[in-house]
Amino acid sequence: QVQLQESGPGLLKPLQTLSLTCTVSGGSITTTYHAWSWIRQPPGKGLEWMGLIASDGSTYYSPSLKSRTSISRDTVKNQFSLQLSSVTPEDTAVYYCAADVRYNGVGLVEEYDYWGQGTQVTVSS
Repeated sequence: QVQLQESGPGLLKPLQTLSLTCTVSGGSITTTYHAWSWIRQPPGKGLEWMGLIASDGSTYYSPSLKSRTSISRDTVKNQFSLQLSSVTPEDTAVYYCAADVRYNGVGLVEEYDYWGQGTQVTVSS
């Protein structure tokens, strides 16, 4: 049903802004009770939830990344995007977009029903 595809530059220099876009097909990003998340996995580490945007456009972020993270959407293109500012090599990771189709608010996700394939982002000088 729902398919997600990440896109964006895979190589950044320190202090640049990471910008990724998730293109959604098979479902609308404005559908009620759906939330759209960005998740990353640094090499050798676990998955880290970064934030989400809900069907009404409300956003929630991981406290550790809130100051540098912005999630937005384009409802016409059925896309949502991630901006992560002032990147360092610690931000090197595989970045995923994912969907929760039973979201009930307050920035909490119980499970992700659909995942993109992930995209590698490397921060290096």
